[in-house]
Amino acid sequence: MAPETSFTARLIAWQKRAGRHDLPWQNTRDPYRIWLSEIMLQQTQVATVIPYYQRFLDSFPDVRALAAATPEAVIEHWAGLGYYARARNLHRCARRIVAESGGNFPDTPEALAELPGIGRSTAAAIAAFAFGRRAAILDGNVKRVLCRHFGIEGFPGAAAVDRELWALAGELLPEADIDAYTQGLMDLGATLCTRGRPDCAACPVGDACIARRDGRQGELPAARPRPAVPERRSTFVLISDGQRLLLERRPPAGLWGGLLVPPEGPPDDVLARLGLAELERTGMATLPHAFTHFRLHIEPVLCRVAAPSTAGQPGMEWVELERAAAAGVPTPIRKLIRRVASAAG
Repeated sequence: MAPETSFTARLIAWQKRAGRHDLPWQNTRDPYRIWLSEIMLQQTQVATVIPYYQRFLDSFPDVRALAAATPEAVIEHWAGLGYYARARNLHRCARRIVAESGGNFPDTPEALAELPGIGRSTAAAIAAFAFGRRAAILDGNVKRVLCRHFGIEGFPGAAAVDRELWALAGELLPEADIDAYTQGLMDLGATLCTRGRPDCAACPVGDACIARRDGRQGELPAARPRPAVPERRSTFVLISDGQRLLLERRPPAGLWGGLLVPPEGPPDDVLARLGLAELERTGMATLPHAFTHFRLHIEPVLCRVAAPSTAGQPGMEWVELERAAAAGVPTPIRKLIRRVASAAG
């Protein structure tokens, strides 16, 4: 039996019977909501995304509202979700859609893939769910499903393997039920054919899976060849006047772009630059935080200062200590702020 008539048909039937049907972004053809969910779901699990998605829609209910927002407002709604380039591209994309097409999304995967932050697989998912287009997706979960089921060797990110997977993904596309098939691939990879403990007994296509047959679920897909992870250290100065914390907004691009963080650098240099009089200094425990390409060791220092007479330099914001953790700060900084607030309380 051809791959399309076995793997595909069984996956569609399983999705209709046992797949996910009640996620907040399902049961709609609204390309804005589908696009937002697909961007948030890039490298992020469904359970983490749901509350962010709902809060984001409350503040930016459509693409025009998002386009009209400030970059700072968008990044603050994204704070804690990680991979902040997604938020910046989301905002750029919304503004482009409004400026160039009056808020109407293009309806083909090729046109969608030309927009900021939308790659080939994400464009196909949006086109399938919003417009019923017959297009292949190939995110990390789908690569894992295909590599295991069809016994594809090699690291999926390698150019030759990537080409092979895209060709196979295209061959497997159904003539109808593209929504159920696309969702079925996502559901299978997210709920059964997981990275660590795949539930092969419940898999709707497991009896034909090469990895299951050969006991190679832990080997396929092949892992990325990993170099040693660079280690970095940086000092962050948590400056407080007892009631407030001084935070600095990062430049739009780069690490934690657009978010609020404590000033970075040697404490004496930071305080001199800001013209603040130090009353007390306390060292805090180092906080490690892993990024995709390096590991950062945050070395925080808490400095108590006399209440300043001015608001401070441009880009600096005094934030009430009790609400600073809820401001637009990255996850490790939120942990540090909670330490400071707890000690102050």
